[in-house]
Amino acid sequence: MEKQIKNDAITARDVDFAQWYTDVCRKAELMDYSSTKGFIIYRPYGYAIWERIQVYLNQRFAETGHENVYMPMVIPQSLFNKEKEHVEGFAPEVLLATYGGKEKLEDPLIIRPTSEVLFCEHYSKIISSYRDLPKKYNQWCSVVRWEKTTRPFLRGAEFLWQEGHTVHETEEEARVETLGMLKIYEQLGTDLLAIPFMSGQKTEKEKFAGAEETYAIEALMHDGKSLQSGTTHYFGTGFAEAFNIRYQDRQNTLQYAHQTSWGVSTRLIGSLIMVHGDDNGLVLPPFVAPIQVVIVPIMMQKEGVLEASEALLESIQKLGIRVKLDRSTQSPGWKFAEYEMKGVPLRIEVGPRDLANGQVVLALRDTKEKKMVPVATVVEGLQAELKAMHQRMLVAAQNHLEQHITDADSLDELLDILNHKGGYVRLSVSASPDVEQIIKEKAQATARVIPFHQQGLKKTCAITGEPAQRVVLFARAY
Repeated sequence: MEKQIKNDAITARDVDFAQWYTDVCRKAELMDYSSTKGFIIYRPYGYAIWERIQVYLNQRFAETGHENVYMPMVIPQSLFNKEKEHVEGFAPEVLLATYGGKEKLEDPLIIRPTSEVLFCEHYSKIISSYRDLPKKYNQWCSVVRWEKTTRPFLRGAEFLWQEGHTVHETEEEARVETLGMLKIYEQLGTDLLAIPFMSGQKTEKEKFAGAEETYAIEALMHDGKSLQSGTTHYFGTGFAEAFNIRYQDRQNTLQYAHQTSWGVSTRLIGSLIMVHGDDNGLVLPPFVAPIQVVIVPIMMQKEGVLEASEALLESIQKLGIRVKLDRSTQSPGWKFAEYEMKGVPLRIEVGPRDLANGQVVLALRDTKEKKMVPVATVVEGLQAELKAMHQRMLVAAQNHLEQHITDADSLDELLDILNHKGGYVRLSVSASPDVEQIIKEKAQATARVIPFHQQGLKKTCAITGEPAQRVVLFARAY
């Protein structure tokens, strides 16, 4: 492994993690700031990462019988107000349009913060019989939530996401859907993002407004904070009752339908940056990287260098690998730093001296290793290199996660762990909302998930001394 030279354009993570994150977002050309606070510009490289996520999920959605649709971006306020609990949950975040042209609107329009009410209104019109069920729709869109404090990809006034909304004949079927989508999100992490998510149920305090139950995937960042990276919700019949989504069942009786909702957003890009990045910028898992291999010619003016580079480009393209040949006049050193910053997994350096020996240099972004590879065999080995890199990154993230799950038996222990180590603190607690309030006030931490596997449940609540009823993971979070 070669000694890594620090990129001075990026603040070191351990010096100022927040500034490091911002530096990477800007310098790697993932985004830029717009003239409206909280609304970012997704630059081509950043948007390409989102497109890779879309490709993966669209395939999984198709395999499980879901269809993509598109709903309007505005919601009449009168319609939005039909589901009280939902409205109260989103009221502080809505952006309201009160004028259309020069005319004041009698029924102001809400720029969608989420689309439950739009789907519900539509479903109430098209569902009348059990034969119409299930309805399994998904949409890719943007939503607007008027956040006071924003940070690129993590929390914005506008962000991109997918939101699935399904309707089912039975509670059992809807619950299977809810947990099935959670499993797909977990697989998105392991298959594409090389991120092992912590998953489980949200507490009553943290669940989605209007849901009976909410489940989440949580990613652990390098700095020990958690990031909620996706959610699935079982709605029961609450929305169906508010919007009169009823169907005639197999016994010719009218029943309210059971619903679910689920979604992930461009927060996943924030997860990728903070889970895998290093002091030189992005380190992108190979299967989500917009550019998987970059070819950098050294001394292009020398005979045979550009020709050999172009031959490699053609051969690699035939394998379906996303590859770029950089023919620009920038220096090789500049190009090395640029593609390291952008997190390109593999770099092939093609120079006249190495070509004379029938070799090229293969540089690995994750381990910083450089190795000499015969020109004749470098292309055939790329698929294996990419797969091996993905697995290394997944294992490294898994190890980091496992090393940062710590048990505590008191508030003092919780504080000590969060202040000095970070990560998830596993507590046995009562179901009282007082527990979460105390921890939020004293430790600035929140309940992230109730793990499905409740190992290590103790008799006494670590915070109140009352009988403990469940194990919960707490963490500081973005």
